Amino acid sequence: MVAEHKSRLFFMINTLNGGGAERVISNLGNHFCQKNFEVTMVCLNEAKPAYFLDPKIKIHSLIDKDRKQFFGFRLYYALRTFFKLFLLLKREKPAAIVSFMTSANIWTGLSCLFIKIPYFVSERITPDYTVNRFSFMLNKLAAKLYGRSKAIVVPSTGMIAAFKKNSAFKELHNFKVINNPVNRFGSSEMSILYPNKFILAVGRLDPQKGFDLLIKAFKKMDIADLDLLICGEGAERCNLELQIARLHLKRKVKLIGFQADLSAYYRQAEIFVLSSRNEGYPNALVEAMSLGCACIAADCEFGPADIIDHGKNGLLVKPNEVNALYKAMNGLIYDAALKAKLSVNAIRINQTNSTENTAAKWEQLVLSHI
Repeated sequence: MVAEHKSRLFFMINTLNGGGAERVISNLGNHFCQKNFEVTMVCLNEAKPAYFLDPKIKIHSLIDKDRKQFFGFRLYYALRTFFKLFLLLKREKPAAIVSFMTSANIWTGLSCLFIKIPYFVSERITPDYTVNRFSFMLNKLAAKLYGRSKAIVVPSTGMIAAFKKNSAFKELHNFKVINNPVNRFGSSEMSILYPNKFILAVGRLDPQKGFDLLIKAFKKMDIADLDLLICGEGAERCNLELQIARLHLKRKVKLIGFQADLSAYYRQAEIFVLSSRNEGYPNALVEAMSLGCACIAADCEFGPADIIDHGKNGLLVKPNEVNALYKAMNGLIYDAALKAKLSVNAIRINQTNSTENTAAKWEQLVLSHI
């Protein structure tokens, strides 16, 4: 049993909507809740949790309405976010805060400058799309706040080098690599949920995920009895729908929306494809492999090369190249022996990326600083 004065933990993130970071932080909150910690999830924006959270976990939203984008409103929301978080932390006095994603990390760091609460920040995608794009002053501020954290947790080793390309982060030495765990789905039934053979892709509908490239590659395959299912939601839906219509693929390519339990899709899919332009450590790829799905992944920064041993438990292809994606997909669909080999070896990720191993690393890290 954890001592009472050290038993309150806060986890902070932009939102609890569906996504890889949201799944990881939800599972992490559940783990600490089961360890008798009093867990609170703090969200910058109001959002219904997409993944299971233990009923004992409290959820606190700092802003409960859609944010307007005019400058005056942005300044208002910034001040409101800071003061609401500051007052919440001052009142609740958690033993520590674990924060995921850049915006949440910065607000956590700013608040903890004034309150002596240990905090941990975690980045989930390449910094080339986050802090490395900041203005000079904001970049310096982020580096200062990250440097004061007890640890900057990243899911893949390549992300550390990417951070250190940024001169403001070059001298920081508090990086810690903790890989994402395999997600355990609630059901294990093998139900047929789609009438045709299909290739599966999973992720937020965002240019980062490269679904536009995947659709172009799939068009080149031109296999009559094979469809493409893309699971996820996001701002890119309209553009993808227009692309699908333009390529006359409405009967073949389906945007099936967010699915909380993808286990049956992974098991039924002919192959799984990760077409991302960049990643941090792709949860969907880990999930697909854990259920024995033969996988192809763009060798983007970062994560796929940490997960896939090319030709053994999956295939890596050059990122941002439609032809490379097409050749790998077309070749694997017709190579039953290779597909079986990749499937058998992929399942071993259940040991290397077990939830127990990952949660234990987080637990050891947090407990060493409270």
